[in-house]
Amino acid sequence: MKEILVTGADGQLGSCLKEIHSNYPEYKFHFTDYKELDICSEESIVRFLNSHKIFAIINCAAYTAVDKAETEEEKAFNLNANAPKLLSIEASKRNIHLIHISTDYVFDNTNNTPISPINKATFPKSVYGKTKLEGEKFIQEFANSYTIIRTAWLYSEYGNNFVKTMIRLGKEKENLNVVYDQIGSPTYAKDLAKAIMQALIQSNSSTKEILHYSNEGVCSWYDFAKKIMELNGLICKVNPILSKDYPAPAERPVYSVLDKDSTKKYLNISIPHWEDSLKECLIALNN
Repeated sequence: MKEILVTGADGQLGSCLKEIHSNYPEYKFHFTDYKELDICSEESIVRFLNSHKIFAIINCAAYTAVDKAETEEEKAFNLNANAPKLLSIEASKRNIHLIHISTDYVFDNTNNTPISPINKATFPKSVYGKTKLEGEKFIQEFANSYTIIRTAWLYSEYGNNFVKTMIRLGKEKENLNVVYDQIGSPTYAKDLAKAIMQALIQSNSSTKEILHYSNEGVCSWYDFAKKIMELNGLICKVNPILSKDYPAPAERPVYSVLDKDSTKKYLNISIPHWEDSLKECLIALNN
């Protein structure tokens, strides 16, 4: 039985992998978070890998507090860049495939067409984006076999995310302002987890892939919020505002729609529309 190490297992994506892992009986999963495995420590990584026969690592761990990263650059770099470097080095010594989750924030905010995985014009504007891009570069430099999957606008039944925040605020407030000039595609973490498993199944010792994954369709945060209220039967009125009217420490991408054509062909999958996946998530939340 092939052993799989999952890091960041208590987060949204890790929790979804826990939920679906029984569908893959050919693998034995080791779900870890910082309490069980400190991936910022070379000693901790070496000790764990020496104690198990790991076939692949799925790195879901990340510093994702986008605004806090502007003042906590060292912490963000350590988890988003240095940790993937350490994992890559140790994985290469043992012929372990590394699947790493990255972000649309590695790109700047000047795009106006869907962003291809082979697009080299990254130029991130935020500390979060810069540290995630450094992590990608380290993986490409040090890992013998890797799959980097960039995603965006992640949500699920688990942890803190936009969907759960909108539901909470929709129950508390009569009016809510949400930006309409940031465009992207929401990603249901459970859909992404399934895509990760397909990438794992197709990986081999020479795999070096960068993939993009989000749900199909395009919307603004305003559109997304409106649909969340509608599907939950909440009467909170959502008002569209410009990003300049909702200032934040970290600059957000204005257009971060990811081109998934090559991902769908490579993994031989179809991707659900974001509205369909949102409905599925809301059913799970309401149950």
